[in-house]
Amino acid sequence: MKLNPLALLAGCLLSGLAVASPTPADFASRVPLEVSGNGPWYRLQLPIDVLFAARNGDLRDLRVFNADGEALPYSLRTTSASEKLVRSEVQARIFPLRGRSGSAAADSVKVVRSTAGTILEITPAAPAPDKQEVLRGWLLETGAGDLPLDRLQLDWTADADGFQRLRIEASDDLEHWRSLGEGQLARLDFNGQRIEQNDIALPGESARYLRLWWESPEQAAQLVGATLSGSRSSTGPIPMLWSEPLAAKAGAQGEFSWSLPLALPVERVRIPLEQANTLAPVMLSGRRDGNVQWTPLARGVLYRLPGEGGEITQEELTLPGTAVSQLRLQPDSRGGGLGGLTANLSVGVRATEVVFLARGGEPYQLAIGSTAVADGSLPLGTLVPGFDAKRLSGMGEARLKGALQTRNAAAPTVEAKSDGRWKRYGLWALLLAGVALLGLMAVSLLRGDRQQG
Repeated sequence: MKLNPLALLAGCLLSGLAVASPTPADFASRVPLEVSGNGPWYRLQLPIDVLFAARNGDLRDLRVFNADGEALPYSLRTTSASEKLVRSEVQARIFPLRGRSGSAAADSVKVVRSTAGTILEITPAAPAPDKQEVLRGWLLETGAGDLPLDRLQLDWTADADGFQRLRIEASDDLEHWRSLGEGQLARLDFNGQRIEQNDIALPGESARYLRLWWESPEQAAQLVGATLSGSRSSTGPIPMLWSEPLAAKAGAQGEFSWSLPLALPVERVRIPLEQANTLAPVMLSGRRDGNVQWTPLARGVLYRLPGEGGEITQEELTLPGTAVSQLRLQPDSRGGGLGGLTANLSVGVRATEVVFLARGGEPYQLAIGSTAVADGSLPLGTLVPGFDAKRLSGMGEARLKGALQTRNAAAPTVEAKSDGRWKRYGLWALLLAGVALLGLMAVSLLRGDRQQG
């Protein structure tokens, strides 16, 4: 297929006139960053004033630059509730299990319990005339039985050193038992050296009772104490960013309204009450710029009342996280209002974190506030190959070095003017050169056609 030279040249010109990569001067606000810890990936939690400086609530107009003005690859991450494992220990109540030699665990005891399930008494079964009763094992009461057990530590003594092999079973009602496997204790002395094994690993199941039944030897060791331990998952609060109090505009019907710098996914609001003994049923509504209709977001009761030991207050409302740029609070007149002529409101949004890949020289800088750039963020799994949540804790940290340096978009700096002027000159020069080249090619093609004719 024969390519048309004119079409090819036009395509080159269009690609040359494409929008250039963003530079720091293209953004209304900038701030230097300082980094610490292990790179090359760094985490930066954005303060609320950075969010307010954006032109878009999804932060598509955010970039991170190095000292050479090159945009660095980055990803945006909205923080969620933190989870951590909390270790807990339980000192078990211990009860001896006696039975005749060769008997099974189920044949050996009768257990008397309270209505709450706590063991009151354990009565051994009567031994046969030709069988001698021995200590065969131990019953452990773990308490509430809601801790996933992964470790059992025994304080024990025996008539002789050696290995103690036992079977472990679990139950919640002392009637139905399930196996948790086997365990082994050991105490060995040789040449002045001692080896002890007092811990038994458990599979992480919760149980109210454990039964330890000795297999070898049949005579169980004497227990002095038993400690059970496990881990619970604890969920912390969602990290939130709070704005400074925003002044309200009072309405004729007793309502108050506030305008945000841009549409944000607000999840909470805080409205401090100025006067004591205030109780106000309220409805909070929201809308985005250009919408006439208000959408109800939350209903609740704000109060500041006396209580035992001091005041009790409720000054927050939870919202669904819908992006809004305006909020309106309507107090129920039956509650007497908020107790003041005006009201302040702070908005809470979920914290956002930037993860960026450092390249080139420092200092790095964060830039935000542009209506001309598209979203430049990458998925976190693309930015960090093989990413998992554990890698976040090992990344370096970045912090803002000072306050945002904001310039007036209507009066750009000399640097921005100069940079924009040279960009325009370059584009015009490229355009004129392309037009001249097109003219020359057109003349050449016309001459060729005449000669062929």
